[in-house]
Parts: sequence; structure tokens; C-alpha cells
Amino acid sequence: MGELRSSEIHWLVHQYIGVEGGYLGDFSYRTHREFYSAFCDLDLDPDTFTGNTTRERFVTILRSVESHHQAAILRGIARKYPPGGEHFRTPQAYRKLLELAKRCADGLSVQASSPFITSDVLRRALADANTLIQSAGPTHAVDRIHTALHAYLKAVCQAQGLEPPQSDTITNLFKLLRTAHPNLRELGSQSETMTNVLRSLSNVIDCLNPARNHGSLAHANEALLDKDEAMLAINAARTVFQYLDAKFS
Repeated sequence: MGELRSSEIHWLVHQYIGVEGGYLGDFSYRTHREFYSAFCDLDLDPDTFTGNTTRERFVTILRSVESHHQAAILRGIARKYPPGGEHFRTPQAYRKLLELAKRCADGLSVQASSPFITSDVLRRALADANTLIQSAGPTHAVDRIHTALHAYLKAVCQAQGLEPPQSDTITNLFKLLRTAHPNLRELGSQSETMTNVLRSLSNVIDCLNPARNHGSLAHANEALLDKDEAMLAINAARTVFQYLDAKFS
């Protein structure tokens, strides 16, 4: 979803970094090897990738790694080649580079948001989730996004004057809000249809519990969610966030 397209890799190599005689910018074989640890915090050895020149190996690496590692490489390029070093590294091109890095770092089709109704726990959990998505990938963030959704539902209950038990799960909190919150009682011209959608969302929320408990780093689980399934769980949670926050705020 967030991976670099071929046209974007071509832009990065030929129109931002620059190529001359097959060499990438001012990279030598030595500085290219050092680049990934020094600028990207990545343990990558270019010599293990195919290519006869620094340009070819750089392109092979970008096409081979996952999107959050692509983001780290793009941020590394931004550090090594800030705007102004060459006439084609304009502020506009630099902003495009950072926007590509942000998209790759997230890799998710549903964008993160800052809920109107919030709490300290919610803010910290969302910040942790966003950091983990960018630095380690979505599998590492499933636990934090689950905690954020739990904290959000608690905050909404508190704002509404509801007092559920502290141990209530996200499933029970969502069911309570569906029945008690006035903004979820009348859902417009297709109220019955949308009520069924909300019931389906209840099932989605219910499934986030075992995903978090048995497939995330919340516990010492050996069988973790794969990247695509972790992205599905996070996209689902973000969808619930955005819809509910629009209704409650």
C-alpha cells in the first residue's frame, strides 16, 4: 500500500540524488556501505544485493525491503542530501521526499488521526503506535493501537457520564456506547442499514482482542500477525476511530 512505485524510485535516483557515470550522487562503494547504519539506522549490507554499481545496488535494495525500511532509507537520503546541495534539490523536491517517506513509513490506507475526545493514555498509545509503525512495521504496533482504541472508548464513556467497570473490554464498551450514546441511536435516512454496519463493526472490534492477545507483542507470542494482517487490524481500528470520533465530537 505504501511501498515506493517504480516511477518514484526513478525520481529519487535521477532527479533528487543524481547519477553520473553509473554512480549514485557522491557515493563510493565504502560510503554506500556505511550509509545504511550511519544515516538510516538499518543493518543492511549492499554487497549482499545484486548490481554492478552503487546506483544498481541502491535501486535493488529499495525494491527489496519493506515499506518501513524504504521510509528509513528516504529519511537517510534527506539527512545526507538536504535541499540546496544541487540546483535540482529544491525545497519543493525535499518536501516531496519527506512526503514519500511518511507514506512509506505508515504503509496504511486509513490515515492516523487525532481524536477530539482524548486522554493522556490515549495520546501516549497513539504516539507509540505511530512510532512503531514507522520504525518497526505494523506488526509491532497492533498492541498499541488496541490500547489506544480501548482508551478512546473509555474517554468517550467518561465524557458521556457513563461509568462502566474498569475491566470492561473494548467490545463491551462499544456495545454500551451503541445503546447509550444519543449520537448512535439515529443514523440518518438509512438508519437500519447503518445499525447493521455498526453491529458488524462490533464483530470487527471483538476480533481485535484475540489478534492483540495472541498475535501481537502484547505477550510472548511466537506466532505473530504477518504484515498484511497487522495492517488490516490497524486499518480496521483506525476506521472505527474516525467514524466514532466524528459522531461523538
